[in-house]
Amino acid sequence: MRIWTVVSRHGKKLACLLNKKTIAYLAGVNAIESIRNLYIPIQPTVKQSADNVAYLEFLPHPSLQQYIYCYWELKTLAPLNEAFIYRVVADGCIDIYFELGNPAENWVMGFCKKYTEFPIGNQFHYVGVRFLPTMFPQLFRVDASTLSNRYEELNVVVPETARFIASRFHSDMNVTEMSGLFDNWFAKVILAAEFDEDNRLYEAIGIILQQSGVLNVEADLNTGISPRQLRRLFEFYIGDTPKTFSKVVRFQNILRAKPSTQSLRNNKLFFDVGYYDQAHFIKEFRNFYGVTPSKAFGR
Repeated sequence: MRIWTVVSRHGKKLACLLNKKTIAYLAGVNAIESIRNLYIPIQPTVKQSADNVAYLEFLPHPSLQQYIYCYWELKTLAPLNEAFIYRVVADGCIDIYFELGNPAENWVMGFCKKYTEFPIGNQFHYVGVRFLPTMFPQLFRVDASTLSNRYEELNVVVPETARFIASRFHSDMNVTEMSGLFDNWFAKVILAAEFDEDNRLYEAIGIILQQSGVLNVEADLNTGISPRQLRRLFEFYIGDTPKTFSKVVRFQNILRAKPSTQSLRNNKLFFDVGYYDQAHFIKEFRNFYGVTPSKAFGR
């Protein structure tokens, strides 16, 4: 057993006891670069938000960042005149979330292959945890496909974490207090986790991310296992097939690129990201985002 000790931003020590299985897993991930270094899931909530709605992403402790992309907060600064519709675009991740004023009701949202909209009222304070692809199933041994394209009560899926949130969070907390609680809880979760040693899954994910989702899935994902086995691994750890995950990665890279007015006007963007025609590009983008590219990028 190897012991790693790190000091959190709150001055507390987080001891990470890593067994051989965990070390082997981390070595495999590092061999192809960590998912975090290759992938930045974007939720363009700020542009969608009305006046008096604030969205903030804040980082977990560095020792947790290869598992958790961010903690996040979505809240009203003053009561709104009408109910707010929160649009979540496809990002390849799994999120835990709850209303800070009612933490006993907490939820998990699985991998989604299209955008989702939630009416959340005219006054709210939501808090969430966004796990990088594969990490929620790795940490909690939950089949991601059972959560795909839907949300579920966290108590049904991971009851211990649901109880932790219900008992420790309250409406008067600030970001520093929340991140401290999350950091220490998920450090303990990681210690107890048994990670999958089959790094061929991560080799395939690395190829998809390095290619920005623009690839021939059948030809380019030759990692030493059959397409059927690889599909089974993706469904368990991602929540959908390699092909669907690649499409989401491609979409996310388009968001990150922030296409220029000229690119959109001249219809060049869809060629650059592997589409053969503009109609297919617009249809798929709208499926993932909820609006056309021109509207999404404010052109």
